[in-house]
Amino acid sequence: MRKQGPTVWAVCAVMAAALFWSSSYAVTKQVLEDVGPLTIGAIRFTLAALLLGVTVRLSRHRPARPAPRQRRQLYLSGFLGITVYFILENVGVGLSTASDASLIVATYPLMTMLVELLVFRTRMPLPRVTGVLLATVGAFLVVRNGAEVGGSSRWLGDILLLLGGLAWAGYNVLGKRASAGQDAASVTYYQTLAGAAGFLLASLLEADDWRMPGATASSLLVYLAVACSVGGFLLYNYGLRRMASSVAVNILNLVPVFGVIGAVVINGESIRLAQVTGGVIIIVGVALGMIERGQEATTNPGTRGSELSGTATARTTAEAGPVPDEPEAAVPTARGVTDGGR
Repeated sequence: MRKQGPTVWAVCAVMAAALFWSSSYAVTKQVLEDVGPLTIGAIRFTLAALLLGVTVRLSRHRPARPAPRQRRQLYLSGFLGITVYFILENVGVGLSTASDASLIVATYPLMTMLVELLVFRTRMPLPRVTGVLLATVGAFLVVRNGAEVGGSSRWLGDILLLLGGLAWAGYNVLGKRASAGQDAASVTYYQTLAGAAGFLLASLLEADDWRMPGATASSLLVYLAVACSVGGFLLYNYGLRRMASSVAVNILNLVPVFGVIGAVVINGESIRLAQVTGGVIIIVGVALGMIERGQEATTNPGTRGSELSGTATARTTAEAGPVPDEPEAAVPTARGVTDGGR
């Protein structure tokens, strides 16, 4: 029997998630002027956990509480995809640029695919291998441009963002196994709770620098919590449940496009030809890397799963997204971060 394609609302939901996550890089860059990277994560995800907790409590169709082993897996995926990923993202964005982050997050789906290859032993066709290689070349161009323009600090920031992609990939794979029987809100809540706890502990390292953020920074922190952490993940998971994961991941490739536009509009950053070239190569590589994925998802349901952090996994991205397949719950994941982001 022929399967129906995704609905218009599902596609719009994933596109909206990509837009939210892509904006997180430029917004985080602004907030870093007043608040430390670890404190940003603590505030952002504590607010998000509180909002999600209220949402889950008020839900009339709450699923049964996960078993202890499943909760541990959800908490671990949340710690990996939120605390670890967003620490790397926030510090990386602080050292690099929002535009670099938005372009590098385009490699997250391919990183996740490689982790899935190792964990699930899935076959990797030639177009996908070609896509991996192209995206790697594109990421190298972006990172090399950062080293030439911004010096060692920008180069280090780009490297941290790439490491964030590996954390997002691990979050996606673990999230797929841990989200069975739970709805998107519940999974996102458990993961965000663990991520917020990890960030609260990590933020103590910045306790000496704590101060009340200004009105602008405070409003942007609320935006990160409500739009990027809660809204982005819920929108993504709504769409993911109504389409193949490969379709959702391809839509999340809009994260670097939206992210670069946001970096230029919000932060006034300039874009060099090397960045544009690297970004185009990344996107072409990602597109090639997704060839035949939809067919495999149909013929082998066991290899399908939900992604994000954020998270998600879309960041097969988480969240980051984030850019990233996001677990049905939460890149950070993964944007995709990119928030990004994911």
